[in-house]
Amino acid sequence: MSTPTRRLTVAQALVRFLSVQYTERDGVRHRLIAGTWGIFGHGNVAGLGQALLEAGEGVMPFHQGRNEQSMVHAAVGHARHLDRLSAQAVTTSIGPGATNLVTGAALATINRIPVLLLPGDYFATRTADPLLQQLEHPTEADVSVNDTLRPVSRWFDRVTRPEALIPSALNAMRILADPAETGAVTLALPQDVQAEAHDWPEEFFADRVWRVRRPAPDPVELAEAVRAVRSAARPLIVAGGGIHHSRAEEALKALVDATGIPVASTQAGKGSLRHDHPADLGGIGHTGTSVSDDLARTADLVIGVGTRYTDFTTASGTLFLDPGVRFLNLNITGFDAHKLAARTLVCDARAGLTALTEALSGHRVDPAYESEYRTGKERWEQVVDAAFGAADENAVPTQTQLLGALDAVVGDEDVVINAAGSLPGDLHKLWRARGPRQYHLEYGYSCMGYEIPAAIGVQQASPGTPVWALVGDGTYLMMPTEIVTAVQEGLPINLVLIQNHGYASIGGLSETVGAERFGTAYRYRAADGTFSGAPLPVDLAANAASLGMDVLRAKTVRELREALAAARASDRPTCVYVETDTANPAAPPTEAWWDVPVAETASREAAVRARGEYDRQVADRRRHL
Repeated sequence: MSTPTRRLTVAQALVRFLSVQYTERDGVRHRLIAGTWGIFGHGNVAGLGQALLEAGEGVMPFHQGRNEQSMVHAAVGHARHLDRLSAQAVTTSIGPGATNLVTGAALATINRIPVLLLPGDYFATRTADPLLQQLEHPTEADVSVNDTLRPVSRWFDRVTRPEALIPSALNAMRILADPAETGAVTLALPQDVQAEAHDWPEEFFADRVWRVRRPAPDPVELAEAVRAVRSAARPLIVAGGGIHHSRAEEALKALVDATGIPVASTQAGKGSLRHDHPADLGGIGHTGTSVSDDLARTADLVIGVGTRYTDFTTASGTLFLDPGVRFLNLNITGFDAHKLAARTLVCDARAGLTALTEALSGHRVDPAYESEYRTGKERWEQVVDAAFGAADENAVPTQTQLLGALDAVVGDEDVVINAAGSLPGDLHKLWRARGPRQYHLEYGYSCMGYEIPAAIGVQQASPGTPVWALVGDGTYLMMPTEIVTAVQEGLPINLVLIQNHGYASIGGLSETVGAERFGTAYRYRAADGTFSGAPLPVDLAANAASLGMDVLRAKTVRELREALAAARASDRPTCVYVETDTANPAAPPTEAWWDVPVAETASREAAVRARGEYDRQVADRRRHL
């Protein structure tokens, strides 16, 4: 008996296949590839471009982007907000369109977020060789610029024959839907193969469901974990992004309510507990709160849940100082669970936390320990109040007062997005997260330019949700172009644009490591050749308006609060522009170290002093073995 087939091009077949892929977790089904972003050139317009046009919006929604990197950022924002259960695809031409994907792909893979990349590629038949934009490698004829995507992709394939699409596409979906494997997946598509016809089995286009498992902890590992917790006098949970991806927030709360173990959060894990829970201590590490970092230094058991333990979390190996400290890591990947020579629970976060709660029945930390961290939390809340408050409503706001004004305006359902600059540190220390999806910080790659396209992705994932992209002038100048997309699509994202005339974060770091703010100010050259003249006469608010946004300018704390409220009430893409007071920073000081190596020899006094401080700090570093 012959198998029914359908004759389509490779691109047409791929679009049809992607349109019928689903994930399912806890009985809830999601479309795996919810839409496709694209910018067309000669490498994909006649293939995937024609296929998307022929399929129509009902089969595969199409989103028009302005920059290939930012299209990936939008797809990442979308997938993260939907707990990695739904993703988007991104198609580009060959050449610069394809290589522009690399930064976005690195961001997705580092953060463990699914995105499908479909760059065009050179002719598989090589009948036209070299092509426009082709890289001719002198010793490897099968290398194309798309090979730059290999190290930043969780899976990569080049589909050089129509028949190869079936196993390639199936493997791509498997990786995207697997929480232990996911990241950027690249299918490089030679432009001649995209347009080639083939007789496809109808089964290829049948609905396919990829079930997202919740693997339970191994009984032996669970028993060892329970013994470790019961024997610990000063346990501390480090909540990572895996809690959000698993929707394990309620399971974490149940464990904390039952045991009294306090919780400190990484950038990705903030919001795992609501800010006003008595056991929520806020951020941990280099940008953490004083109460979190103080407890981390004396903890005898650190329970990492869904965290990668970056250097910001561990203060470059100087934070967990108790001589007998041990680690217990609950993670869906063995790769992350085994870090810091930990006892492991390799399982789903929600399943593991639920099992721990049940197995620890009747166990609770000492009341004196609870009293200690609750008192520390109360002291820190006073620090936050002082940073957020403004004695003079008519004064130019500081950056932390801006956050205080935003805190007064947002609702529990709002989403606040940031990635780079000085804002991540202030937010990690000070922001009072009210819901599990409110705090959206991309700090795995800390990529300037992420915020505006990510806000678009979140808005697509959750229509009607107020979304705020917080950017400084440095980040804005990197990638403002997707404002045009928000205007085109009628997506009412809110952009808070902060003018501080340069790279404020790296400028501050530069000063501490002996580089004296070199090359970090946006100013004219002075007579001595340095960038120390007057500030550049750049009007970023006018630029945002020229791209189609409504713009509200705020010069004082009062005007800022009014502008933020007006932006939240608007149904249009709106920018709130403010120039902050940089002469009187109100952010609390850093509570833990971060290793940025300082010149070992130098003639400038600032660098000599910085090296002395570096040598003092690095002496506390430990390797946890």
